[in-house]
Amino acid sequence: MSRERSFSGGTHPPGNKELSRSREIVRIPAPDTVTVSLCTHLGAPSTPVVKPGDTVTFGQVIGERNGFISLPTHSPVGGKVLSVGEAPMPHRRMGPAVVISVTDRQETPVFEPLPNWRNLQASLIIDRIRDAGVCGMGGACFPTFVKLSPPQGKKIDMLIINGVECEPYLTADHRLMLENPTDVIEGMNILAMVLGVKDPCIGIEVNKPDAITLLRNAGVRVVPLAVSYPQGAEKQLIDAVCGRKVPAGGLPLDIGVVVQNVGTCAAVAHAVRDGMPSVSRITTVSGRGVSNPGNFHCVVGTPVSVLVEAAGGYTPDAERLISGGPMMGMAMYTDEAPVTKGTSGVLVLSGSEVRDSAEGPCIRCGKCVDACPVNLCPSLIAKASEYGNWTMAKDYGALNCMACGTCSFVCPAGRYLVQYIKRAQNEIRAAARSGKGA
Repeated sequence: MSRERSFSGGTHPPGNKELSRSREIVRIPAPDTVTVSLCTHLGAPSTPVVKPGDTVTFGQVIGERNGFISLPTHSPVGGKVLSVGEAPMPHRRMGPAVVISVTDRQETPVFEPLPNWRNLQASLIIDRIRDAGVCGMGGACFPTFVKLSPPQGKKIDMLIINGVECEPYLTADHRLMLENPTDVIEGMNILAMVLGVKDPCIGIEVNKPDAITLLRNAGVRVVPLAVSYPQGAEKQLIDAVCGRKVPAGGLPLDIGVVVQNVGTCAAVAHAVRDGMPSVSRITTVSGRGVSNPGNFHCVVGTPVSVLVEAAGGYTPDAERLISGGPMMGMAMYTDEAPVTKGTSGVLVLSGSEVRDSAEGPCIRCGKCVDACPVNLCPSLIAKASEYGNWTMAKDYGALNCMACGTCSFVCPAGRYLVQYIKRAQNEIRAAARSGKGA
């Protein structure tokens, strides 16, 4: 195996992946009722086109695109619309959703399957990926077709597939690569053809040697990466794989790179080759707050409570419910929030896994600076935010922070660095929208 690569900075939180990495993916049937989010992708939420009492079929569009950076929303089941309105969400307190009473769980192609996609124009494939509602399945949920449509003058010469899955506990992508490598590879090849990239590669951390070996044996160019958080973040992955630096405030396409997640590749294959809309995903349910952690394939709209039940239910010492991983995930106040396309994991942490402590004063140790993967000084940004000096926070680079949580994790004083920086980001952006500046 070739020398493992990495980026500067980062940290090494306990992985805890042994809880679920050996658990094969289990398919969960759609429950009796699903709550389908209309804001399951980054960008403008889709506009509902159904009303209570309507009958819907599998794959029917229930929400239309609402702008360029937007996607249609499809029904993951056949059934009757119970309501259209606000509902609990895993990534926010409430959000627009369509609630459907399920009467038909059969899944059939909605679009014409295109097994001979290599003979088609790239624009037709991009349209299919858009119409199928495919977005980034690694958690960012950015509409995939937008990444495949770079502005004029932007030449893409590298496609990197993200198989890192650096967040602790999460193993859904690992299991996908092991159990469905054909879908991952075909999706990667479709994306490469559309972008005109000749030699795509997959970046995988070396704690997944079985996935590295399997994909290499299948002829895929695999780049082994050191185990370091946040190795799977887009800019850090690009740096580690090819040494290119995305400029501050810039995008990967500015340096000729597109990054897509392995789950996105599988969704692309299903949309193009099979004619299926993006209405399901693989999600890890883990933590010592559930009895039987595992990886589950479910339709979007499935309540988190159903996943927890599939994982053996709560243990007596279950204390915290999180959507996503422990570093960048969001704590949930209810397990009735539904799975969305971006729900890569559901964690139920026990009391022993939760670190609750009062923050202390900054001791000027510099650990947050050493660990920051984007070369910021988190302590200074946080201090500016604490005193409401948004101009100073902006000058220190608050908007370049990706909220990975590395600084908070390594801080010996337990400072709420991410929360301070996020507040500064919100205030700076709000001032920009109002025209007042930071």
